[in-house]
Parts: sequence; structure tokens; C-alpha cells
Amino acid sequence: MQLTPDAPPFGLLLDVDGPIASPVTRSISAPGLLDSLLELLAAGIPVVFNTGRSDAFLREQVVGPVLAAGLPAAARLHAVCEKGAVTFSVTATGVGPIAVDETVAVPAVAARRLEALAREHYGDVLFVDAGKRAMVSLEQRLDVDSATYLARQPEFEAAALAVFADLGLGVTWKGVDHPDPAGAVDWRIDPTIISTDVESVLLGKDRGAETALRLLAADGPLPTAWRTVGDSRTDYAMAEWLHAQGHVVAHVDVRPADGVPVTAYPVLEPRHTVNDLAGAAWLARLLAVVRGEAADDADFDAHLVA
Repeated sequence: MQLTPDAPPFGLLLDVDGPIASPVTRSISAPGLLDSLLELLAAGIPVVFNTGRSDAFLREQVVGPVLAAGLPAAARLHAVCEKGAVTFSVTATGVGPIAVDETVAVPAVAARRLEALAREHYGDVLFVDAGKRAMVSLEQRLDVDSATYLARQPEFEAAALAVFADLGLGVTWKGVDHPDPAGAVDWRIDPTIISTDVESVLLGKDRGAETALRLLAADGPLPTAWRTVGDSRTDYAMAEWLHAQGHVVAHVDVRPADGVPVTAYPVLEPRHTVNDLAGAAWLARLLAVVRGEAADDADFDAHLVA
């Protein structure tokens, strides 16, 4: 399968934690996932990783294995990190320059206070992601079980909220706004199942999707349709933004434990697996469609509620 000058039939916007990297090992470990991804890239399918992870994590745990396995020379592969704040492109020769949007970076004084809080009082259950350039992220330690971490997570987040209040910075946490003295709310405390991200309210998977299209428009024709993939409700923002812009899109939810929301576009969910195993199964099925060996995503239940 070779690239052609025609618009690709679809493009992939992939969340990383869950669909690609195991939430347990934090690396690519699902059998066949990497091979399917590489073959899709060789077939001319554009791929953009759209993640809250740092560029350092992407380079080490995801892009590194892709390059080591042999990225096709004409592949179109990009990374949008920290929910739209950091970007880079990848070619067969390696990783390109890192671009950072400093306008959405957490103020340095707040970042220092949050990181000190995490290390001094919560270091037994979490660690500071030192690779972040715009966000502050505190992640569950690998030697700590999920239940123990999740039990302490709200305590840390409440303490983080107090830091913002002390500094006079407006922040939102779990849907509740705590404005600054001028009434503004510029920052967000965003929990996930393995971390807490502190970030600008301007960041999100929708901003990542917009940035992804800009990166792809610079290196070739845009796809005629999209598949977005994630493991949480916040990942639906990719498909929501694409749909709002008039693009054909379907979303794949590899961990639909929170329930499938009402959408105006198809949502696919796996029948037998979750997380990266579901991601691997779906990529394999998608590859079969590209090869002409299958007609649709038949291994996944589809929902369309308009």
C-alpha cells in the first residue's frame, strides 16, 4: 500500500493513555497494536496523537517504539501534547522541533507551589511529571494501587485549590468555579483515573483537534473523514469539535464505563475488551477495512443518537 496524492479516506486522532499506552504499564504493550499502527501509516492514513501527556513521555513511550520499528518514509505523523499546548512532528529520521504555546502555561509561582505540595505531602502516592512545559501534572506512582491513589486524589486537589485561592488565581474544579478577584476563571484542576492535570481552561482535546488539522494541512491534503479514539468523556471533545466544523467523524470509546453520551455522530464501543487491548483490536479491524478484507467496524457496537 502506497501514499497517493488523493485525500486520505480518513485520519486518526488518538488519545494515548488507554487506547495506545496501557494505563497499567504506561507503555505500548498490547499485542499487534504497533504493527497495525505502522501499516495504517504506510497506507497513507494520517495519525495525530492528541494527548495530555508531555512530549517527553510521547517521545520515550510511543514515538520511540514507532521509530525503532521503522516508520515509513512518507508517513504523516504528528503529536499534540498537553492538550494543545505543545506540538511536534515525526518523520522516519526522527522527532522534529518542539513548539510550546507559552500563553497557556501555568504561572511559574503556582507551578512551584503545586509541585512542592505534591512532593512534600503526597509523594507516597503520586509523582510530579517533570516533562510538562505548560501544565502541571501529578501522576499515580506505579507501585501504588489504583484504589489507594484515588482515595487520596481529592485531598490533593482540594489542597491545590487552596494554592490557587492564596495566589488570587481563578480556577475551576469538578465543575465548580472559584473566580479570581476580577471574576475570571483561567485555570482548571482536571482529575483522570491516573493523574491530576492543572492547566489553562483554553486547553482541551478540542483545541488539540484544531491544532492537529493545522499540522496536517501543512504536509498534505486533509482526510475526507475522521476517527477519534479515547477512554474518557473528555476525549469526546475531539469528535464534537470536528463535527461542529462540518467534518464526517465517528468516535471510538475504549473505556465506556461512564456510559455513552448522546451525540450527533456514531460512537463505537468494544464488545469484549477495554483500554489498549480494545485499541489494538479496533486498529486491527480498521486495517482490515483498509486492506479490503472487512466492510466495517463489525467487532464494535455502534451508537448513533441524533
